[in-house]
Amino acid sequence: MTGGTVRARGAGGGELGARLTELADRHGITGAAVAFSRGDVVTEAATGVLNTRTGYPAGVDSLFQVGSIAKVWTATLVMQLVAEGRLRLDQTVRSVLPGFALQDEEAAASVTIEALLTHTAGFEGDVFADTGRGDDAVERLVALLAGTPQLFRPGAMWSYNNAGYCVLGRIVEVLRGTPYGTALHTHIAAPLGLTHIATCADEAILYGTAVGHAAGEPLPVWSLMRSNEPAGSSLAMRARDLLDFARTHLRGGLSPDGVRLLPEELAPLMREPRVDLPDLGRASSWGLGWELRGWEGGLVAAHGGTTPGHEATLLTVPGADVAAVLLTNGGDPGPIVRGLLHPVIEELAGVRAPVPAVPPAEPLPVDAARYTGRYLSDVVSWEVAEDGPASLRLTATPLGATAEYGGGPQGFRLLRLRGDTFAFAEPRGGEHSVVAFVGGDRIGFLHTGRANPRVA
Repeated sequence: MTGGTVRARGAGGGELGARLTELADRHGITGAAVAFSRGDVVTEAATGVLNTRTGYPAGVDSLFQVGSIAKVWTATLVMQLVAEGRLRLDQTVRSVLPGFALQDEEAAASVTIEALLTHTAGFEGDVFADTGRGDDAVERLVALLAGTPQLFRPGAMWSYNNAGYCVLGRIVEVLRGTPYGTALHTHIAAPLGLTHIATCADEAILYGTAVGHAAGEPLPVWSLMRSNEPAGSSLAMRARDLLDFARTHLRGGLSPDGVRLLPEELAPLMREPRVDLPDLGRASSWGLGWELRGWEGGLVAAHGGTTPGHEATLLTVPGADVAAVLLTNGGDPGPIVRGLLHPVIEELAGVRAPVPAVPPAEPLPVDAARYTGRYLSDVVSWEVAEDGPASLRLTATPLGATAEYGGGPQGFRLLRLRGDTFAFAEPRGGEHSVVAFVGGDRIGFLHTGRANPRVA
C-alpha cells in the first residue's frame, strides 16, 4: 500500500486479490470484498460471485449487506442529534417517545439514550417481528416492546440488544421527521459522498448486489424485516463506502473529502469504554456504538454483522489511522478474517490480535450443579446438563423467528477455561466459541453475548 487507491478483483488483481481468492476458494466462500486503509492510502479487492444461480462476479463496486455494523451508523445519527443540542445521553427514552413501554414500568421510565447505545438497557433484545414495509415499520415494532420482559435492571449488565437500536432508530425518525432510511441517506451517506448505499431491496436492485447463500445455494429472501432496519436488517454497501465511513470516525468526524460529519470531540467519545463486558474472550468493553477490543499494542474499535447468508467485519485502529473491511455472502468468513484481515492490520498498525481461546489440554474440574439448568431468551432455549466430571453439555434450540432460519436443536460440549467461563470443546470455523455463566454466588445467566436468564 504505497499510494492512491488500488482496485483489484480475483487472482489477477495483484497480491491482495490473489490472497483473497485463494482463501475464499479454499474455504468455500461464495463472494467476498475487502478494503484496507492507512491514512490516505486505500486498497480493495473482490472475488467470487454475487449469486451462484446467475454466476455474476463480485467486484469492488458490488453491494453486500453489513448487518449489525449498521448500529454504528445509527449511533452516529444519534450523536449528530447530540451535537445539535437536540438530545442528551442521560436523557430518558420517554422524554422523546412518551408512549415507550416495557413489561417493567420502572425500567421503561428510566432507560436512557446511553443505555440503549451501550446495550445496558436490560430488556429482551432479540425482538424480530415483521411489521410491514411501510414507513411506520420501526414505530410499530417499538410499540410491540410493551410486552417485552426485563432481564435485569437498566445499567446492571451488558447484553447485546437489537431492539434497543430499533428504539434509537425511532428516536432519529421522530427528531428528524423522516423515516430511518431517509435519515441515513440524508445525514450520513450524502454528506460523505457515498454513492453505493442501499437501505432496502428496492434500492439494492439498482446495483450489482450480493445475495445471501447457505450451503452454496441462494436464500429465498434478500433481507430481514424493515422493522429492524436501525439494528442492521437490510443496510448494504460497497466495502469502500463502509471503509470511508470508518475513516471519517478515525479522523475525528471529518471525512476523507473534508466534510464535517461529527464535531471533533464526539467521534473519539464514541470509542471511550462505557461498560465492561463479561469474560467472553474477545472484546473487553463497549463504547457508544463501538465494540472495543484490547489488542497487543493498541485499541481496536470494531463491529461485526450477520444477516441470513451475509457476514461482515469492520476493524479500526484509531491510534494508527488504520481500518479494514470484509464483506461476504456465503460460507464461514473466519479463515479470511484470521488469514487476511488480521495479518494486514497487524502489519499496517503495529498491533497484534489476541490468541484465540483454546480449552486446556488437561480439562479443569467442573462443579456441574452450579451451572446445570435451563436458560431462556425469546429466540433460543439453552439447556445445560452434566457431561462427565470435567465438561457440560449445552443444547441450543432455536425459538420464534430464529427457528425459521436456524433449524433444529444443536448440542455442544463445554470445557472450563477459567472461573465461570467455558469454551466449546470443538472449534467452529477454526475457533472455539466462548460463553460465560454470570451471577456470582448463584449463577443467574448464561451469557452468549446476550444475557440468557436461568429459569426454573
